[in-house]
Amino acid sequence: MKPQQRYTSAELSRSITIERAIRSVTELRQTAISLEEELADLLQKTSPACRESAYNLVHYLAIRRHDLRELQRELIRLGLSSLGRMEAHVMASLDAVLGTLYRLDQRPIPTELEQEAPITFEVGSALLAENAVAILGPRPKQHNTRVMVTIPSEAAHDPKIIYNLLALGMNVMRINCAHDHPEAWEKMILNLRAAERQLGKSCRISFDLAGPKLRTEQIEPGPELIKWKPTRNVLGQVIKPEKIYFTSQPHTLQYKNNVIPIQGHLLELAKVGDQIRLTDTRGSRRFLNVTEVNKTTCICESDKTTYLVSNTKLSLYRGKKLIAKDTVTQISPQPQAITLAEGDSLLIIQGEILGKSAVLDEQGNLIQPACIGCSLPEVFRDVKIGERIFFDDGKIAGIIREVFENQFRVEITSVVNGKNKLKSEKGINLPDTTLNLPALTEKDIQDLEFIAQFGDMVALSFVQQPEDIEQLITELKRAGGEHLGIILKIENQQAFDQLPRLLLTAMQHPPLAVMVARGDLGVELGFERLSEVQEEILWLCEAAHIPVIWATQVLESMAKGGMPSRAEVTDAAMGSRAECVMLNKGAYIDKALQFLCDVLGRMQAHQDKKTSMLRKLSISDL
Repeated sequence: MKPQQRYTSAELSRSITIERAIRSVTELRQTAISLEEELADLLQKTSPACRESAYNLVHYLAIRRHDLRELQRELIRLGLSSLGRMEAHVMASLDAVLGTLYRLDQRPIPTELEQEAPITFEVGSALLAENAVAILGPRPKQHNTRVMVTIPSEAAHDPKIIYNLLALGMNVMRINCAHDHPEAWEKMILNLRAAERQLGKSCRISFDLAGPKLRTEQIEPGPELIKWKPTRNVLGQVIKPEKIYFTSQPHTLQYKNNVIPIQGHLLELAKVGDQIRLTDTRGSRRFLNVTEVNKTTCICESDKTTYLVSNTKLSLYRGKKLIAKDTVTQISPQPQAITLAEGDSLLIIQGEILGKSAVLDEQGNLIQPACIGCSLPEVFRDVKIGERIFFDDGKIAGIIREVFENQFRVEITSVVNGKNKLKSEKGINLPDTTLNLPALTEKDIQDLEFIAQFGDMVALSFVQQPEDIEQLITELKRAGGEHLGIILKIENQQAFDQLPRLLLTAMQHPPLAVMVARGDLGVELGFERLSEVQEEILWLCEAAHIPVIWATQVLESMAKGGMPSRAEVTDAAMGSRAECVMLNKGAYIDKALQFLCDVLGRMQAHQDKKTSMLRKLSISDL
């Protein structure tokens, strides 16, 4: 018997792997070219400045229609790139890998692979960096990722707020058009410009259009009452008195607790060390020590629990001498909430109604279910029985059980902590409902007149389809805002499903960015999918060379309470993969901003998009 030619198993396996890889990568390359030809008309509509990026996005979409995992394993075994970082330069990556495979197999390289792809490895990264600068401004010196900060309403009256944020590293000032009004926005902008001059820094301005937001309406108000109490230890001893703010301008202190509006007679005469005396609703005498005074506010400390109402009489004493008298003016009614638990019913009603808690008889039997209004009448036309509904970022979940002409009944199916309070102005999510709503409301269109004069970019809320972007572009031209950058807020199922076409449509009007609105997105798609979804958005945007804004609940515990959770620190570090991270307002926003900038500065030495950067590790020295 004639002996057969022998090959080592390693040589045979390597030869088969190379041949299979050449065939697979060639097929991927042809798939990318075919989709480019199929979408030629759509690609030609994009701006010339974005044209090559649009081609790259389409190539990436074509490749990601396939499961590449087995091919990646084979490429890794051959010591080649696994195509795991091809987003910004798809054809260049395919051609480089394919060319190397041909050389390994000692075969001539096809002519088409010898031509350099329009988006090379260097060009892809450079385009993304340039586009980020175009809309978000220059990158900070300390780290690659910019920081956007949502400005509170009080920043219109207190210039220090914006000055401190700019000094600590704010790169983009975000104004939420769902709050305040153009007069307040203009004051914020003037305060920013003054801070820029003083600090020698620049800052972009982003306006967030309110959009057709689904929110709960007002709830029946409670009494016109303010209650405060000091902090006590387990023995009931006061360890921290409560701060009280008597002021003639309560709007300047809206983010403080215990703000008492007064006529203002005692402000001119009050001094540190004086005492304000009053009788509360229970007939209890209270003595408050004055610790600080300015033109509009007298700050005191109280070590007793107090209930205060409008028209309460105040007396200012210096020692035993009466110095001045004053009166508490109109105290705002206490905001109320509807307490809900699993199994409860909640009526969502159309029209201007005041929400109410459920009415029960003496035995605890239901007489009338709780009810609350909804801000958009179109909802009542579109909802259907069996669809899910979420309130307040998913804290309360339910199923729609009955639908009537102007109301529908929700059965509460899940509540955080077993019971939770539903307040007014809280978001409503309907992930199963197809809502026929325009992305731009009449208010948004009016606001664009102001934004066109003062803004650098505008964020489109509730975007669902390409026509929403086309409408925004039309309205920007009408308002003289062609120069504004556009931010697409991806915050619902429809926007995520339509993301490729949304990007290609928006690429008709550069510069642009994408905001990953992770709060609504998590509720809409399910929090178990959020990590996966935000990754996919990052990949598609990098393929289109479009900068990403990492938004919603970044360091929220720290911004509101002064201390981050461990999970929030990790989340903030992940934000370094985006071109910008957004912080929301809070009492400790300065501290959160400083902390975030420190995290971003540390992370840029370790991470660049999906690539781990192998800098020298100090702990590697044994």
